Amino acid sequence: MMRRYKPDDTDALIAIWDKAEPHAHPFLSDDVRDQVRRDMADIYLPNAETWVLEKEGAPVGFVAMIGAEIGGLFLDPSEQGKGLGRQMVDHIVAIKGPLSVEVFKDNKIGLPFYVRYGFVVTGEGVFDASGDATFKMAMPAAK
Repeated sequence: MMRRYKPDDTDALIAIWDKAEPHAHPFLSDDVRDQVRRDMADIYLPNAETWVLEKEGAPVGFVAMIGAEIGGLFLDPSEQGKGLGRQMVDHIVAIKGPLSVEVFKDNKIGLPFYVRYGFVVTGEGVFDASGDATFKMAMPAAK
């Protein structure tokens, strides 16, 4: 079940991020990771349009939206490979239509996921906090 974020979800979502993030971004330094963790709680989660995926009443994943751009999508590693990431994106697409995302070029989990979903590379960028290269990706508009 997908539902909107509530402030009391913060600790559970940070715990999911703590488990999932090192798998997706093993190249980030501890300093960058610590700063992003603080920003998640203080800036990103409260200010983004965040949706929480629950399984048996407990959060197992979340997607944070900034307009029609995925600002972050994280799923507990024990739940990956079960179609739940696709379920989260499907939910957001049903609300917002075609989406965009910026993903690290070295993200061995997220990048293949977005490609399989049908996102295409539309440009390149750099994550300012670390200098790591990113791909800007988007879903083709419906015809």
